[in-house]
Formats: sequence, C-alpha cells, structure tokens
Amino acid sequence: MKVAMFNGSARKGGNTHIMLGWLAKSLAAEGIDSEITDMGGLKLHGCAACSKCFNTKNRRCTVNDDMNGLIAKMDEADGIVLASPTYFADVTAEMKALIDRAGFVGMANDNMYRRKCGASVAVARRGGAIHTFDTMNHFFQISQVYIVSSCYWNMGYGRQIGEITSDKEGEHTMDVLGQNMAWLLKKIHGEK
Repeated sequence: MKVAMFNGSARKGGNTHIMLGWLAKSLAAEGIDSEITDMGGLKLHGCAACSKCFNTKNRRCTVNDDMNGLIAKMDEADGIVLASPTYFADVTAEMKALIDRAGFVGMANDNMYRRKCGASVAVARRGGAIHTFDTMNHFFQISQVYIVSSCYWNMGYGRQIGEITSDKEGEHTMDVLGQNMAWLLKKIHGEK
C-alpha cells in the first residue's frame, strides 16, 4: 500500500515538507510506503472549465502542464494527503489548481478516488489554518474519499523554515495521523 502526499508549498524543505516527513515516518513504522511530491516549481495552471475530461474519460486533464503526473500519482495511490501552508487564510494557488483539476478529472472518470483514504495537513504562521484545512477536506468529501483524523486538527505552526520543529504537538498529531491512516488502509485491504 502506498500514500501519495502533495506539498503545496513553494518553499523547498519548508515547514509543510517537514510535517509531511513526520507523517511519512509514522506511516513507515506501520509498514506503509509513502512519497512526498513537492509542487513548488511545477508548471501548474488552474482549471480551464473546458469539461473535455468528461468527453475523453482517460483519467487525464487536457491542459498541457505538469498536472497529469500528479493526477496519476493520486490515481495509483491507496491514500492521498494534501498539505498546504496558509496563504491569506486558504491554500496556495498550486494546491487549489490540484484540487480543482484533479477533482474534475476524478468526477469525469466514475469518481476514480472513491474509497481511498485521505488526510489534509495545514501549516500556518498564526491564523487561517482551519480554513486551509477545510478547503482540502472539501476535495475529499466531494470525491468520496474516507477522511482520516488524528488526535487534533492536522495543523502545525511556524513561519521561518524549520521553525515548525518547535511544534511538538503538531509532530505528535502527524504521528497519530500516520497510525490512524495505516490502520484504515489495512482494514480496507483486509489486513490485520
């Protein structure tokens, strides 16, 4: 089983990536493989609202950029994690592009993410993380993805790169999230 994690931050090795690293470590301890994909620097556009994905039904978007590689990773994974820093009380533009375009492609192809496990992770300097967290969870809800919870909301706090390492509660939340996601994945796949 594999979990595909998507880091919507433009910062390489930033706080969002660090939080996903904590989650990956927890998943690995439970025997679950994971991969973090950093979206910063990728060529990604918002949805063109062309609806061509409903005609082609080939599990791809017709816009020519880096999005189809991300959609393929979501399609192949058993679990999906969306993670974003908080920009003006919401997700980054890269994450919003992924949500919109992957969401439409999923709907156009018989709800292709249905019954996968999903979790959202938000990072903030101080405020806006709840809205960021909710935005990503809305993707899971409309895509019929089982949302995995932790012992608290999946959030971490820090501004400068590495500052999040002081957020021990955030680190613990990622550890519990990994345990819970692994448990649900194993139940879905009939493992004990």
